Amino acid sequence: MNFKQLFPMLALASFAMAGCGGTASKSGIDLANLDQGVKPGESFYQYACGGWMKAHPLTDEYASYGSFEVLIENNNKQLRGLIESMAEGQYENGTLEQKIGDLYNIAMDSVKLNKDGYEPIKADLEAIEAIQDRGEVLPMMAALGKKGLPGCFGFYIDADIKNSSMNLLQVVQGGLSLGEKEYYLDQDSATVHVREAFKDYMKKMFALCGFTPEEAQRKMEAVMGIETRIAGPSYSAVQQRDPEANYHKMTYEELKKGYAGIDWDMFFSTLGIKGLKEVSVAQPEPIHEVEKILAETPVEDLKAFMEWKLINSASSFLSDEFRACNFDFYGRVMSGKQQDRPRWKRAVSTVEGVLGEALGEKYVEKYFPAAAKERMVKLVKNLQDALAERIKVQEWMSEETKKVALDKLASFYVKVGYPDKWRDYSGLEIKNDSYWANIVRSNEFDLAYVVDKKLNKPVDRDEWYMTPQTVNAYYNPSTNEICFPAGILQPPFFDMEADDAYNYGAIGVVIGHEMTHGFDDQGRQFDKNGNLTDWWAPGDAERFEARAKVMEDFFNNIEVLPGLKANGALTLGENLADHGGLMVAYEAFKQATKDSPLEDMDGFTPDQRFFLSYANLWAGNIRDEQIRVLTKSDPHSLGRWRVDGALPHIDAWYEAFGITEQDPMFVPKEKRVTIW
Repeated sequence: MNFKQLFPMLALASFAMAGCGGTASKSGIDLANLDQGVKPGESFYQYACGGWMKAHPLTDEYASYGSFEVLIENNNKQLRGLIESMAEGQYENGTLEQKIGDLYNIAMDSVKLNKDGYEPIKADLEAIEAIQDRGEVLPMMAALGKKGLPGCFGFYIDADIKNSSMNLLQVVQGGLSLGEKEYYLDQDSATVHVREAFKDYMKKMFALCGFTPEEAQRKMEAVMGIETRIAGPSYSAVQQRDPEANYHKMTYEELKKGYAGIDWDMFFSTLGIKGLKEVSVAQPEPIHEVEKILAETPVEDLKAFMEWKLINSASSFLSDEFRACNFDFYGRVMSGKQQDRPRWKRAVSTVEGVLGEALGEKYVEKYFPAAAKERMVKLVKNLQDALAERIKVQEWMSEETKKVALDKLASFYVKVGYPDKWRDYSGLEIKNDSYWANIVRSNEFDLAYVVDKKLNKPVDRDEWYMTPQTVNAYYNPSTNEICFPAGILQPPFFDMEADDAYNYGAIGVVIGHEMTHGFDDQGRQFDKNGNLTDWWAPGDAERFEARAKVMEDFFNNIEVLPGLKANGALTLGENLADHGGLMVAYEAFKQATKDSPLEDMDGFTPDQRFFLSYANLWAGNIRDEQIRVLTKSDPHSLGRWRVDGALPHIDAWYEAFGITEQDPMFVPKEKRVTIW
């Protein structure tokens, strides 16, 4: 069961500014990152990032490694230092220091983990095995769901997208261990290979829990049958991008009548959810299929499904045998990794997942100065002004729509660095019984926290959906907010010593990207208060969609691997945000430097440095397996195409590097995207 927000945050990745650089002492451009043997118009990505890619070959640990990962690695080292200082100390029971330190030590204790084997989940496996009749199945699913385990569907509680001041419980599709429906249905050789490897993985995991080969085979077939049935009517990643099509609000009584195959009173009461008045069923068809599965599928098969969800969810918190088996499939087969992360990185990740804001509070105290937050707030205001100017000059948009768009822009709620109020973890107990037991208590704590904070209550606009140490940023349409955590506000995204050309090309584009999400194909459907409503004047939406279709078609024609094309519909929102971010940041950059033009540095003009800075954000190497995974599931384009797919639609880039029709990247002006 997933208790966290499932409505897609429109994030950057899958990651007084007239003086942002102040008296900058450097251009910020590292010439070693370039491959100047390639012409800018041949592949700007290779030109700007080729040197970096050569110097940073993929290690066995990574399926992809780029600028984001460099920063994440640095943050991990900082977090490790903070955590280990607490893990080595003696703190009073119940303090944040005790909880952080003890959880880390538990995660690092390989001797105990290997001694315990699958003992931490044995009682739950036995409880599932003891089920005799169909009436016991859903209560067990709910009980396991309370512990944080996925079932046949999911739910979350967050803003009602048509009444954004109030929270709403929303039932969503789920149950797919492979994530995307295509992994169960597509017949291409690469997908079939993954599917067959998944079957082998399940059999190995069942065997590790003491089941015979014959039992493991039968249970695998049962799980595969159920998940394939759910996959059939499940919405694709593209379908899930349509807010209206994923919103079906009804009274709780209507839910019980319309989906009578599920005992909702029992299910929700087991989870501690009472007093429900209204709900939304995001994807009705797969939930109806679950009704049939619960009614028709043999009880033994449903038991196997629950056993599998327990084993798979717990595998990373059990013995090394379980973790290695999990990595062999999800890491090696699906993503192409050759080596698991070291134990300390996994332990840091667990502490972040369980006590994210508690750790964030310590991180901010040590690594994020107040001056950086103040400067970032000013920079955001400059980008807002620039986007306002871009909106005003668009000939395709009516004055009526411009007026409302400008009002929405002015209403953005800006969050920078860290929350004003930290989360209270006093109700969470961390103790040395087992690693998995602590994860279960954390899941139960999170569920109770969400229910208490959100169920039938107004939306708290001060809630953060990322921790301060996160290397990313987001726009949330239901609260009309943009958020830039402290973790991303450092090089290569933001460099206090670099000049405005660099910083506007990097963090400036990031800010513009998140702002543009408020006006992309999804964000434009929400008003300034976060409500899903049509606020566009007649004809404007059609003109927008025609321009957006140019972007969708352009990316649909990009071949990311032999025989595999990019998904222009899935990545449309992020591609539009990249386009808008570039246009808005460039406008802000020119405004910020118009009275004091920058000089050439390191052999590049200010405009050239702007685009090089942007391209360097996406420098990276990636395995073919990971390209396939991301192309099926990620709304962000691959790093290479966030450069080589975005820049051919930016007129200023052509001018900066003298790109002509003789260059492979050249796109005739009449065929370029023209929105912002």
